[in-house]
Amino acid sequence: MLYNISTTTLTKAQKRWRLAYFTIHFSNTLISIAKNLVVVSNKLPISQLIPSPNSYSIVEIIPPKPDPDSSGFSRVNHVHLVETVKTKDLKKLHKLGGVEGVAEALETNLDSGINCRDLNERKSIFGSNTYEKQPPKGFLFFVIEAFKDTTIVILLGCAALSLGFGIKEHGVEEGWYEGGSIFIAVFLVIVVSAISNYKQEIQFDNLSKISDNIKIDVVREGRRQNISIFDIVVGDVAILNIGDQIPADGLFVDGYSLLVDESSMTGESENISVDAVTNPFLFSGSKVADGHCRMLVLSVGMNTAWGRMMSSITGDSNEQTPLQVRLNKLTSSIGKVGLAVAFLVLVVMLIRYFTGNTEDNDGKREYNGRRTNISEVFDSVTRIFSAAVTIVVVAIPEGLPLAVTLTLAYSMKRMMADQAMVRKLSACETMGSATVICTDKTGTLTTNKMTVTKFWLGLEYIEKDSSDVIATDVRELLHEGIGLNTTGTVFKSGSDSVPEYSGSPTEKAMLSWAVADLDMDMEKLKQTSTVLHVETFNSKKKRSGILIRRVADNDMNVHWKGAAEMVLAMCSKYYQSNGCIKTIDSDERTQLENIIEGMAASSLRCIAFAYKKVLEHKEDGAVYRTLSEERLTLLGIVGLKDPCRPGAKKAIETCRSAGVNIKMITGDNVFTAKAIATECGILEVSQQDCEGEVVEGVEFRNYTDEERMRKVDSIKVMARSSPFDKLLMVQCLKRKGHVVAVTGDGTNDAPALKEADIGLSMGIQGTEVAKQSSDIVILDDDIASVSTVLMWGRCVYNNIQKFIQFQLTVNVAALVINFIAAVSSGDVPLTAVQLLWVNLIMDTLGALALATERPTNELMNKPPVGRVEPLITNIMWRNLFAQSLYQIIILLTFQFRGKTIFNVNESVKNTIIFNIFVFCQVFNEFNSRKLEKKNIFRGIHTNRLFLGIIGMTIILQVVMVEFLKNFADTEKLNGMQWGICIAIAALSWPIGWIVKLIPVPDKPFLNYIRH
Repeated sequence: MLYNISTTTLTKAQKRWRLAYFTIHFSNTLISIAKNLVVVSNKLPISQLIPSPNSYSIVEIIPPKPDPDSSGFSRVNHVHLVETVKTKDLKKLHKLGGVEGVAEALETNLDSGINCRDLNERKSIFGSNTYEKQPPKGFLFFVIEAFKDTTIVILLGCAALSLGFGIKEHGVEEGWYEGGSIFIAVFLVIVVSAISNYKQEIQFDNLSKISDNIKIDVVREGRRQNISIFDIVVGDVAILNIGDQIPADGLFVDGYSLLVDESSMTGESENISVDAVTNPFLFSGSKVADGHCRMLVLSVGMNTAWGRMMSSITGDSNEQTPLQVRLNKLTSSIGKVGLAVAFLVLVVMLIRYFTGNTEDNDGKREYNGRRTNISEVFDSVTRIFSAAVTIVVVAIPEGLPLAVTLTLAYSMKRMMADQAMVRKLSACETMGSATVICTDKTGTLTTNKMTVTKFWLGLEYIEKDSSDVIATDVRELLHEGIGLNTTGTVFKSGSDSVPEYSGSPTEKAMLSWAVADLDMDMEKLKQTSTVLHVETFNSKKKRSGILIRRVADNDMNVHWKGAAEMVLAMCSKYYQSNGCIKTIDSDERTQLENIIEGMAASSLRCIAFAYKKVLEHKEDGAVYRTLSEERLTLLGIVGLKDPCRPGAKKAIETCRSAGVNIKMITGDNVFTAKAIATECGILEVSQQDCEGEVVEGVEFRNYTDEERMRKVDSIKVMARSSPFDKLLMVQCLKRKGHVVAVTGDGTNDAPALKEADIGLSMGIQGTEVAKQSSDIVILDDDIASVSTVLMWGRCVYNNIQKFIQFQLTVNVAALVINFIAAVSSGDVPLTAVQLLWVNLIMDTLGALALATERPTNELMNKPPVGRVEPLITNIMWRNLFAQSLYQIIILLTFQFRGKTIFNVNESVKNTIIFNIFVFCQVFNEFNSRKLEKKNIFRGIHTNRLFLGIIGMTIILQVVMVEFLKNFADTEKLNGMQWGICIAIAALSWPIGWIVKLIPVPDKPFLNYIRH
C-alpha cells in the first residue's frame, strides 16, 4: 500500500521522512527474521534449516522506476487538486507545498511558464478548456415545429379527407390528385420554412462560438503570449487585468489589489479580495473587478464549476426583438381579419351549395337533395372547407416574423464581415433609430498606436537620442518609474535579439521609449528592486502608483505615473537634467502647466512621472502601504502621439448627414480633446472656443439637473470624464427622447453600456466585462465600423418595411378577390394548391428576396426613425393600396367576364387569373425594392439572390401551368395568353412609378381612422 502512494504531490521534506520510515521498517523486519532463525536453529538439525528448492519462493520488491518518456505531471493526482480549489481548502494546499509545490508538481516555472512541447500531453491528461455545449437544434426539430401550426394541421386534415374521397370516387390513379397536391404543397411550405430556420440556428451557433472565443495573456517559455481561452492548459501561468474573465480554476501566484466579481457563479454582488495568504483561489467565469495578478491554472473545461454550468445551458436563438413583437401583433390583427373573411366565405359557400346554387365543371347543379351521393356531399364540403382554410393560410402573414428573422440573420452575417459582432439581435434594428452616438477617443477615433514624441525633464526639453545629458541617478529613478510601475512586459530571447513589448498601447510606447532612449534593462531592474505595494490605474484617479525597496541600500521609493496635470498638482519639486532638485514656485508651475497645454494642443497625450523617498513605517508589524501623494518630486513629462484614424472624419460626416449627432467623451485633458475633436471633424476650427461645446467631466457633474438637461444637446466634447459622467450623459440624453448608442472599452464603462439603447464595446481594447455588457462588439475598434453598424440598422428596418408592403398587397388582393367571388358566384377562382403556392412565393421566397437587400448610401441621407413612428408609413399605405386595387379590379373583371374576353372555358379562365395573380406579385416584388425612389432597378445587379429567386419563381410558375395540370388544377396556355398575362402584370411597374408622384401627408394614416 505504501508503494501505491503517489510521490508527485509530496514536498522534499515529506519525501525524506517517507524514506526514513521505509529504512526503519525494513531494518526491524530483518532483525525479526534473524531472531526466529536463531530460535529454530537450537531445535533442528542444520540440514532442516535449509529447505528443499520447491519449499519456498523469493519475493523481490522492486520500486517502480520512472518512465523516461513520461512527464512528472502525468502522475499528479488531478482529482485531489481540483477538489482542493473547489472547496477552497487552505490546509490541503499547504500540505501540497502551497502554490510553489503545486507548480513544481505540474512542472511549471512560475516565472517563465510551461514548455510548449508539453501542450498536447497536458491536454490529453488534464483535458482541454472547452465544455460540452448543447448541440444546435436539428433540421427535424424545425420540421416538427412547423407541423404544430394550427392552419397546417387543418390543411393536412382537409388533404387527407380530399385524398380519401378522391380515391373512393375516381380510383387511386386519378383520385389522389387534389388531396395529394395539397399534401405536397403543404410539405413544400414546411420544408422551405424549416430549412430557413435551421440555417439561421446554425448561423447563431457559429456566432456564439466566436463570441465565446475570449483572448487571454499567458506566459510560456518566458514569452508573454495572447491566446484563445480554449487553448489554456493546466499548468499555464495566466496574466489577468481589470475587466478580464478568469479563464479557468486556479491559484493566485502574485499581484496587487485584486478584487474579483464572482456574482456570475455565486450570485453575491460583493467583490471578493484575493491574495496569496488568506484566499488564493480563483474560479473560472468570474471577472477581475480591480487590480492585476498572475494565476496558475489547475483545472479547465468540464473540471470547473463554470464549465459544468455552461454545458447545461441551452443557447436560445429565439430572442424576440421589439420589431418582432410589433410584427407578431400585426400578424395577429391581420389573422383575425383573415379568419373573419374565411368564416364568411365558408358560410356563404355552404349556403349556396346546399341551396343548389353551385355548378360543377359540366354546368350541372352540384347538390340535388337526397339524390346526391353522400360521398359527393362530403367531397364538396371538404373542398369548400379546404378553400376557406387556405384563405386563412394566405391571409395570415406568417412570413413577417420569418422576414425579420431572415433579415436579422443575414445582417448579422454581413455585419461580421464589416467588423461588427452582434450579441443581442434587438440592437440590429434599434441602431437604425439612433439619434446620438457617444464615442471614446482612444482607439475609436484614433489608431491606438502610440509613440513617445516629446520628453521634458523639468523645464528642459530633451531631444531624441540625447539621454546621455541626464544624470545617472535621475535616469535610474526614471527606469523605476517606467519599468516597475507598469502592467506591460519586455521580453528578450537573447542578448542581441529585438525586445518584444506587451501590454496596453500606452505601456508599450513608454517601455519601448525607455529601453531605446534611456537604456533601461528590464531584467536588471527587477533584480535590483523589490515591489512592496501597487495601486493600479483606475479611471477615477487617472494614475497608478508603486512602492519599491532597493536591494542595494534598502531605500524605499514611491513612484506615481498618470495624467500630467494631476501628477504635477502632487509635486512640490522637480529634477533638472544634471540631477539637481529645485522647488516649484508659482512661475515655474505656470511654465510647466503651459508645457503640458502646449503638448496637449498638439493632440499629444501627456503623462508625468513623479517620486518620493519614504521611510519605512510599520503598523502591527506589517509595512504600512498607503502610498504618499503629497510633496512629490517631478521626474519628467512625456507626450505620446496617437494619430487619428484615416477614415474617422469621413465616418463622422456620414453620421452627421444621417441626422446623428456625435459626442466625444474622453479621459484626456481638455486641450488634447479639443485638438483630436477638431482633427476628426467633431468640432469646427471656429467652434473650439464656443461656450458649451466643450466641457470637463467635473463641470458637467456639478451642473444642476435643469442645467444639464438644457446644455446636454449642445455639448460635443467632454474631457477628463469619469465613467459616471458618461452614464450621466446617457441618462440625460434618453430623458430628452434620444435613442443613444455608446462606445466603451473599460470595466467601468459597463453601467453606461447597459443604460444606453445600444451598447458598443471594443473588440481589441475592450475588457470582457465591457463586451458582456454591450449589444454589439466593434471588432476593429474603428469609428468607421460604428457608422457601418448604423447603416445596417437602418437597412434591417427598411428591408422589413419593403416586405410588409409586398406581403400586405398580396393579402389584401387575395382576401378581397376570394371573398367577392365566393359571395357573388359561390366559387373561388384560386384553388387550395394555387393559394398555397402564392403563400410560398410571399412568405418564404419573398422574405428571402427582400430581406437580403444590402444597405445603400441613400439610407444615410434620411433622418433617424423615431421611437414611436408607425411601422407602416403613409408612403407604404399609398403603394400597397394602389397595387392591391389594380390587382382586384383586373382579376375580378376576368372572374366575371374572362370567358367572354378571352373566349375560353372556365378552367382556362381560372388558369389565366392564377397566372396573372402570380406574375403581379413577381413584378410588384421589384416595386417593393424602393419604397420612395422611382428607379426600382438601381443596384439590382448586386443582389444576385433576389434575381435568382425571381428567376426560380418564374420557372416554377411555368412548370405549374404547363406541366402540372392535375397537381395545380391548371390548363396549358398558348403564347398569346402567356403574353397577355405578363403584359397585364407588367403594368404594375408604370402604376408604381405614377403612384410615387402622389404626395402623402405627414400625419400617420391610422391616426385619421382613430379620430
